[in-house]
Amino acid sequence: MKRRTKKLLGIPLLVAIMITYAVLGVLLYEFAFMQLPNWVQLIYFAVAGFGWFVPATWAIKWMSAPGPGENEDPYA
Repeated sequence: MKRRTKKLLGIPLLVAIMITYAVLGVLLYEFAFMQLPNWVQLIYFAVAGFGWFVPATWAIKWMSAPGPGENEDPYA
């Protein structure tokens, strides 16, 4: 798959990842962390706030990887 096609598919994938992550984060908060002390909630939001980075990084690496027969440099 060419890099251009990956980027075309990757942008909606990134949006879907972020929306899904936000919904799951809110649901987890409501069912598991809402009644806990404020300092535990603060830790949860700090960790959950950076958690979207892992799947988004995977998607961005996949999008920017060259396809078969493509040059490594995207600007060449």
